Amino acid sequence: MSRNDATAPVRPDPAPASGKGLAAGTLGLFGSTVIGLASTAPVYSLAATLGFVVLAVGAQAPVVFVIAFIPMLLVAFAYRELNRDIPDCGTTFTWATKAFGPWVGWMGGWGVAVAGIVVLGNLAQIGGLYFWLLVAPDLAENELIVTVTGVVFIVLMVWVSYRGIEIGERLQNVLLGFQYLALILFTVFTLWAVFDGSAPAGSTTPQAEWFNPFALTSFSGLVEGVLLALFIYWGWDTCLSLNEETKDPKRIPGQAAVLTTIILLVTYVGVAVAAMAYAGLGTEGFGLGNEGNADDVFFALKDAVFGPWAWLLVAAVMISAISSTQTTILPTARGTLAMAVYKALPRRFAQVHPRFHTPSFSTLIMGIVAVAFYVGMTLVSSNILNDTILSLGLAIAFYYAITGFSCVWYFRHDLFTSWRNAWMRFVFPLVGSLLLTAAFVFSVIDMLDPDYGYTVLFGVGGVFVVGVGSLLFGVLVMIVWSFFAGAKPFFRGESLNRETAVLVPDEDLPVIRSVDGGI
Repeated sequence: MSRNDATAPVRPDPAPASGKGLAAGTLGLFGSTVIGLASTAPVYSLAATLGFVVLAVGAQAPVVFVIAFIPMLLVAFAYRELNRDIPDCGTTFTWATKAFGPWVGWMGGWGVAVAGIVVLGNLAQIGGLYFWLLVAPDLAENELIVTVTGVVFIVLMVWVSYRGIEIGERLQNVLLGFQYLALILFTVFTLWAVFDGSAPAGSTTPQAEWFNPFALTSFSGLVEGVLLALFIYWGWDTCLSLNEETKDPKRIPGQAAVLTTIILLVTYVGVAVAAMAYAGLGTEGFGLGNEGNADDVFFALKDAVFGPWAWLLVAAVMISAISSTQTTILPTARGTLAMAVYKALPRRFAQVHPRFHTPSFSTLIMGIVAVAFYVGMTLVSSNILNDTILSLGLAIAFYYAITGFSCVWYFRHDLFTSWRNAWMRFVFPLVGSLLLTAAFVFSVIDMLDPDYGYTVLFGVGGVFVVGVGSLLFGVLVMIVWSFFAGAKPFFRGESLNRETAVLVPDEDLPVIRSVDGGI
């Protein structure tokens, strides 16, 4: 019987022959945007970086968020253009391979995986820490308990991701709603206090000068601030990695990516202005220039702003970290799935669950590697773990820049056939990629300083060793894998090249559900 036969019994749908087996037509624009926003962990990202951005650039923090937004938006256009032509869940890996060949493509895929694994460990730590700060603050100082709790959160989110994209979307709707409720209340309460005169000493009304880029006095401070800001924007590209599970895979993921970056800009700038106005920029007390507040601005201000409801901000940071744990698993698992489908990784990574239509093996492996990384770094030193999060900007700038350059080169034959193509496929992606490349280079130079970060390894900053070392390790893994027989078709350009018809579902492919609701 054909799958369109109305008299056929309803049963779990096998992997679509034309695609990779993922559940086509599951997400709409709203769901895709929610997952993109959740992937950035807006509350946690602000809590962890706002104070450090202020320390780096002072009152110019809001304009630094705007400056960092520019390459993000420009590269988002590159993602949108490439996705319209190649709606493949491998995203950077697939696009870079088609544009520049297997070696660049493989490293692009490695950059996505490294960023995901590193941040999973850090998100788990934050989730575990804030869980106990909320439930039993004394236990938050017990590193073993926090680590075990973080591992539990990773396991739970792996299970959610394994079970299917729909349950993950429903969960993210709730978690993201809670995060934005906390951010909106924080913004309203702080600005209200500023304008009615009840804010603490040192507060000030928002200043137009905060948005003046020419008031920046330190180039190294600007680079550091931008790299930190890149981290808080990072994650919107999850929308694109779910393109094969989106209702209109060529159009909606790109729209969601651009929409997500714009929403994030408004969120980050708005909250930054509110926090700076309320707390001021002093080096004592609540001031954002106080290094003691930099680790978590929200935790420093929670009691003053929310009073007895201070737990709301603690819960929001915890939920933000847990939420992003789940959405970070999605792109890393789908990226490795695509790499395996095109023979850039062992075939086992291409395994898709016959009922849930999720990349089952890749999802489980991502969870196992993330747990091993998190526990391993914690056992070595919590300072090393902190350095890994500081190094994330390198991996992010690395694979975003590759994507932008891939857009320009892939579409090189029709860049000037219309004004639209000239802007969307040439100017925007090229400028965005050049900015990210510059941020990468200047950051690498700064990270050589032994005083950069929390540790010193081999006479240089531990952040440099972790950030650059993880990318160089990818080169080693790639070379080793290229010698295996199963890798030959990929590295010879046979399994994936510019002319290869990518394995994506048909646009009108229905999602067939089993009698018990499974996909």
